[in-house]
Amino acid sequence: MLSRAKGVVMAAKRTTVRDLRRHNRSMLLAKLFFDGPLSRHELSQQTGLSAATVSNVTGELVADRLIVEAGLVESDGGRPRVLLRVDPAFGNVIGIDVGETGVKVELFDLAMNRLAAVDHPMPAGPDPAAVVEQITAGVAEVLDSTQVDEGSILGVGVGVPGTVERSPAVVHAQTIGWEGVALEQMLRDNGITLPLFFDNGAKTLGQAEMWFGAGRGSRHAVIALIGSGVGAAVITDGTTYRGSTSSAGEWGHTTIVYNGRECRCGSHGCLEAYAGAEGILDRYRKARGGKDIPGADEQSQLDALVAAAAKSKTAARVLEETAGYLGAGIANLINLFNPERIVLGGWAGLAIGGRMLPAIRRAAQAHALRHPYGVASIELCQLGQDAVAVGAATLPVAAMLEEGADPRESTAAA
Repeated sequence: MLSRAKGVVMAAKRTTVRDLRRHNRSMLLAKLFFDGPLSRHELSQQTGLSAATVSNVTGELVADRLIVEAGLVESDGGRPRVLLRVDPAFGNVIGIDVGETGVKVELFDLAMNRLAAVDHPMPAGPDPAAVVEQITAGVAEVLDSTQVDEGSILGVGVGVPGTVERSPAVVHAQTIGWEGVALEQMLRDNGITLPLFFDNGAKTLGQAEMWFGAGRGSRHAVIALIGSGVGAAVITDGTTYRGSTSSAGEWGHTTIVYNGRECRCGSHGCLEAYAGAEGILDRYRKARGGKDIPGADEQSQLDALVAAAAKSKTAARVLEETAGYLGAGIANLINLFNPERIVLGGWAGLAIGGRMLPAIRRAAQAHALRHPYGVASIELCQLGQDAVAVGAATLPVAAMLEEGADPRESTAAA
């Protein structure tokens, strides 16, 4: 079971009379999800709601089976108080990581216990039609392997490369050739009828690390995703900064070297061209005089590079340069956003950061302003290579906490 964040701020709630009931349900449900089990007395103290309101609203949530009793706790001089928690058996959620090298599908209960996972590699790259087939097959596999009924699924979250236009979801991922891919409609046409939620993979990684991982307890953070490409989730005052079209966080396409290496996006000198796995491996290949790198795919080739650095000056130099580029890129984030925490994640980020984190920190310190660097910590992601899928699974959970109700009700009404 994943350890939940304390004091996570959900999206801003409206407090008009019409929405007061939903607001109170949302507040109490979120408090129990992140901090439970709690007694009604503790809920009143921690939310500021009156005892009567807490009693009424928790009664509704119990009747709706969203929360259940979870034992008793002694009180000062009175009767033992009943503890409440979100019912982990209320429903299940599915999280999907659509990466450039494969599709990962994971099934969770409502306590975020992982029940099943499948990983489908895609050596040829993320063709939209192939991705749709892999998602459909993966959802069927995790349900079949656990005998979980499809009717229990509150929603399916999908983390994708690029920018997501919502309702219905259309994906723009220039670096992999996805221009206006109607992914949601394609999944519907392929037989997926479950509620669907979509977001950029770096943002789902960010939500997972803020809820359960290295971002817990911070209100200003940047969660970096480094895989084949590079992205980031920028958290400001507890919420994800999205920009005008949800494209904020394309850190990989900030310029690190003027007129430098050509990037997949068509520009030159982007951070991704130097610190994304594809760019790192290309630099290593050229440093080796064009010799092939051992390994069947990007991940195994990057592992071979990291392993070779212990005895190869060429590999060690490429890793040192990569740490420098990453550190300089992180310094830009520190100077721009003044975060208290930067979390380095993604499969390539973990591979490079696991070996080179001190060098990355030194490079960041050398390029950042002293005061903002001094208040920022640079850490590795805690949820490992499953973080994007975990974060995708939180999308329907976040909808439930936002509405204070079963997310299937709002999607059915939409």
